[in-house]
This record gives sequence, structure tokens and C-alpha cells, in this order.
Amino acid sequence: MAELWRNPLRDKRDKRMPRVAGPCSVIIFGVTGDLARKKLMPAIYDLANRGLLPPSFALVGFARRDWEDEDFSQVVYDAVKQHARTPFRQEVWDRLAEGFRFVQGTFDDDAGFVQLAETLDKLDVERGTGGNHAFYLSIPPNAFPVVCGQLQKSGLAKAKNGSWSRVVIEKPFGHDLKSACELNAVVNSVFPEESVFRIDHYLGKETVQNILALRFANELYEPIWNSHYVDHVQITMAEDIGLGGRAGYYDGIGAARDVIQNHLIQLLALTAMEEPVNFSPHELQAEKLKVLGATRPLGPLDETTARGQYAAGWQGSERVPGLLEEEGFAADSVTETYAAITLEVDTRRWAGVPFFLRTGKRLARRVTEVALVFKRAPHLPFDATMTEELGKNALVLRIQPDEGITMRFGSKVPGSAMEVRDVNMDFSYGSAFAEDSPEAYERLILDVLLGEPSLFPVNAEVELSWEILDPVLEHWAAHGKPDPYESGTWGPASANEMVRRLDREWRRP
Repeated sequence: MAELWRNPLRDKRDKRMPRVAGPCSVIIFGVTGDLARKKLMPAIYDLANRGLLPPSFALVGFARRDWEDEDFSQVVYDAVKQHARTPFRQEVWDRLAEGFRFVQGTFDDDAGFVQLAETLDKLDVERGTGGNHAFYLSIPPNAFPVVCGQLQKSGLAKAKNGSWSRVVIEKPFGHDLKSACELNAVVNSVFPEESVFRIDHYLGKETVQNILALRFANELYEPIWNSHYVDHVQITMAEDIGLGGRAGYYDGIGAARDVIQNHLIQLLALTAMEEPVNFSPHELQAEKLKVLGATRPLGPLDETTARGQYAAGWQGSERVPGLLEEEGFAADSVTETYAAITLEVDTRRWAGVPFFLRTGKRLARRVTEVALVFKRAPHLPFDATMTEELGKNALVLRIQPDEGITMRFGSKVPGSAMEVRDVNMDFSYGSAFAEDSPEAYERLILDVLLGEPSLFPVNAEVELSWEILDPVLEHWAAHGKPDPYESGTWGPASANEMVRRLDREWRRP
């Protein structure tokens, strides 16, 4: 019998079995917000629909609304019907909805948290949730200290009798290094670091995780993944939407804090890190920390950074207003909607390779990608006319929306003449795999319930990211306003000048 358990084929099958969460409750603060309605509730249903949640599962909403459990259940039902990725199945819904509870209260209301504790105790008995609780703070960061303090005061933050208690925090993780350190200190005074899960939904995307698979599962790429062959790296997150109705959140934050500090710097870390000993959370985080510790802005900052603010223009066939015409934004707002920075990674692998990071609103199209642009061949035995349309080779990792990988290289044009032009070779997730990729929040919520921290930034990662970005933010704060750019374009002229100073050009995604 012992030999059966050591059978490698059986071991392989066991590793491929889906990971199913154990008995637990998820408690959502901010349950009336867009994130809960559009992402969290649908993701929980999709996990249940895929058989990844246990029968002993409960979902608890906490808000000031005067709702009964049935009202909360209807809110979840509407969110699931509108936003769930998987088909609606009544039997799954009925089983899941048995564990729905709602607690009315405000963040500073002691009585509300006493009621929450009583509700969770009852669920432990009625649903068998085992005292395992995940507190999802889908709330503004300035409310974190109050809620964490209430969880501590009510005894909910401390796990009992072999159970677990975890807290999930949404970005932004502070607005600079100082505030991030203060926020980390507050959270860690209540929850130990191993119980803190900071959500960066980009890290839950299959295409982001595929960066690691592409690099370390294939001998084809790793030998050329360095400064000997790579000329520069471009990491882009472009959006074609504006900020109508989001002034309360976005004004004063800006594109760099909103996207570069978390999403893009995390993509840089996965792209530039060394191979870990294994894919355990500790080893992955150790390699990411090494590369972030070696990353810094390339100066001088007035030449190697750019920021912009969208003006009125055409988004496709629609005339759209500029930021300063959007409701809630002051006429003298200096909030940037476009940010581009140049970073250097001071390691043996990447010495001399600039990393260009850019993000923006109201750009020409929605796209997120990581592009490794390679050096030109040292010798081209062709006449200049034969290769005049030939650019640099590139390996492009498409994160969204057309998830996949593109290789760009030169190929002979059919005909009697020797003429070389760029062509693309594409891999598409949609056509290569029959199963749809899970939504990022499905993967991340499941990892929280399993206590799997690989895809969640730790304290040090957050603080190192701010150390990288803070000098740029301080420079911008001291030097005027963002440059205007027309909606529907690829950003301000200053961003093009930024890369041209280093004899490069932005890719057109």
C-alpha cells in the first residue's frame, strides 16, 4: 500500500486535482460598492460553480444599509446574473445562498462588530465554517485603521483553536513611502504579515503568471533574456476610457500612483527577476525583492519622465471632453492621466537596458503588454533598400485584451528580389486552450481561502515600489503642470521625446 502512494503517476494526477477551499466565511466590508458588485460577488459564485468552494461556506456583507439577509441575497443575485463569468445554475445558487448573512453597522460602531462576531459564531455552528474568516476590506485606505481596530477589539482578528483569520486589502497601499509604511504598521499591529493579503488583481491574470512559465519552462527564451540581446523593455497599460464620475477617487492620485506603483512595477519584477529555486511563495517573493531593490529611476528626471492630462478629442467616432471638463475636476487640477517613466535595473543581467513604463487614460486603444525589444543584428549582409522596412525583433507578452504572445521578426517578401519585412508569429490563449481563463479575482480569492500568498505583494514589495516612484512624484510636484494631449492619441509629445533622447521609439500596440 505504501508503494501505491509513492507511484509518480498517481502523484502527478494528485497535483493536477483542483484546489478546493476548506470550511470558511468571507466577510465583505464595502459590500455596496462597485468592486463588490462587479467583481467579488460574481467571483465567489464562479468559484462555487466550479466546485472550488466547500459546502460549509458563508458570505457575510457588512454595511450601513437597513437590509435583511434576504435583501442582501437579492443584491448578490443581481450581481451574479449580470457579471458572473460562468453560466447560472439554480442548484449551485440555492446551496450558496443558504450561507448568506447581512450585518448592519458603520465602521466606528462597536455594536455592529459585536453583532458581526455573534453572526460568525452562529455560522460556525450552523454552516460548519470552522472559525475560519477572511475579512475583505473593499473600502478606502483611510478606513483601514478603524476597521482593523474594530476587528481587534471584537476579538475577530485573532484566530482561535487552530482556525485562521485573514485580512484582504485593496489598493492603493498608501500614496507614498511614508504613508505606506504607516499603513503597513497599522495593519500588522492587528494581523501578522502572513495573514495579510494585498490584492493586486493584475497578478491574478493568467497572462501575467504565464510570464514565469514562458521564461522558466522554455530553454528557447532564457538564454536571450538579458542585456546581451535585449535593447530595451516597454511595459504599457493603455486605457481608452476617461474619468467621468471618478473625480472623488482619482483627483490627487493620478496615473503613476494608480497604475505604475503597483501593476506596472509588479510586471517589471516578474520580467526582470532571476529564476527562483522553486515556486514556493518565499522563493518567488525573495527574487522579486532582489530585483525591486536594484531598480531605480534613470535620471535626469526632467528628461526621462513624462506626464500628461487628456484634453478633448475623438475616441473613435465619439467626441469626448477633456479632464478639466469632467465633473468634479477643478479647472486648475494638476492630476496626471498619463505617466511615463524610465527605470534601470542595476544587475548583471540588465545593466544598460532601459525599462520604459507608461500608462494613460483616453489613449488610442485599450491594451496592456510587456514588450522585449531586441538589438539589431550586428551585421546585415543586405543593401539598405532590402531592409528599409525592417524594425527590431520583439517578443510581446499581451496581457489584455487579446491575451497571448507575439514574436516579431524579419522575413523575406515573396518575389524575385531579396526584400525583408517584419512579420508576426502569434500565440492566442483563446484559440490554444478550450477552457476560458478564470477571472483574476477568482484565483486571488481562492488563494486567500487556501492561505497561498504567492500572488500577493508583501510589506517590503510595497515599500520598495514606493521607493522607486517617490523621487519621480516629488520631481513632478515641484515642476509645473502635466502636458495636454488630445484624447484618442497615444499621449503627450513629451513622452515621445523622452524615449527619443535614448534613441528609441514607443511601440504602437
